[in-house]
Amino acid sequence: MRHYELLVVLKPTLTVEELQAKQTFLKEILEKNGAVITAKLEMGTRKLAYQIDKFERGTYVVFYFTAPTAAIAEVERIIRITEEFIRFMTVKFENQKELRFWNKQVEKLTKKSEAPAAVVEAKEIVEEQPVTTEA
Repeated sequence: MRHYELLVVLKPTLTVEELQAKQTFLKEILEKNGAVITAKLEMGTRKLAYQIDKFERGTYVVFYFTAPTAAIAEVERIIRITEEFIRFMTVKFENQKELRFWNKQVEKLTKKSEAPAAVVEAKEIVEEQPVTTEA
C-alpha cells in the first residue's frame, strides 16, 4: 500500500449538504477500492488562479490515504466523470523524506480534529461545577 494525497476542487455553487454528499461519495469510492483514509482537510472556498468552467472560486478538500496502486486509476476515472469536481490532483509519496512529510501532515490534521473536542469537554466540565458565593 502506497501513501497518497488527493486534492479535489468542487464547484462553489454547491450547498453545504451537497458538498458533504460529494465528500462522502468520494470517501466511499476510495474505501471501496481498498483505500484507508487517514485524514481529511477541508480548506473551504478559495479564489482560483485562473477561471475554470466559468468559475472563479472553488471549494478545496484534501484527503490523505493509503491505497493499492491499481485503485488510483479507478478513483481518478470516477472523479473525471463527476460534474461537481472541477479539478483534482493525486500526489504519491514514495521516498523516506516524502513519507516523513506525509506522516507529519496527517499527525497535524489529527491533532487539529481532536483539539475542538477537548475544548468542548473542558467547557462542559466548567459548566457543571456549582458556583459558590461567600458571604
